Amino acid sequence: MSENIAQKLLGIQANLKAPKGQTNKFGGYQYRSAEDIVESVKPLLVKFEATLMLSDEVVEVGGRVYVKAIAKLGDTETEDFIETTAFAREAETKKGMDDAQITGSASSYSRKYALNGLLCIDDTKDPDATNDHGKKSKPVARKPRITEESFNL
Repeated sequence: MSENIAQKLLGIQANLKAPKGQTNKFGGYQYRSAEDIVESVKPLLVKFEATLMLSDEVVEVGGRVYVKAIAKLGDTETEDFIETTAFAREAETKKGMDDAQITGSASSYSRKYALNGLLCIDDTKDPDATNDHGKKSKPVARKPRITEESFNL
């Protein structure tokens, strides 16, 4: 019995390991690019007999230009597909970049987040998880551990 597209997507999501292979030298943090995600998912596409297609569309909203990325997972057996979209706004100007580079940067960004949505990759940390709201966290008092030796008289 063949799997449907949702089952294939589940299998890919459960098995995908997409390490953060890039380093932001200015910020000193690790991140993954859209290219890192695509490279990591390719073997799973073969395993689950699926395809991944990425495309962009330039849209205008309220006088601003956005790149809309579409990540589409296709089933090679049935031609069914599941897709997600993500948007990135083009900067009006960016120092050191020409217009094509600005669009390319927005495309890379929106593709990465379309892939994150499709493949259930969480790239963010909840700021509340590390934010103590100006209060230092107090250590939790621990109860003494009772073991079998505690009862040896």
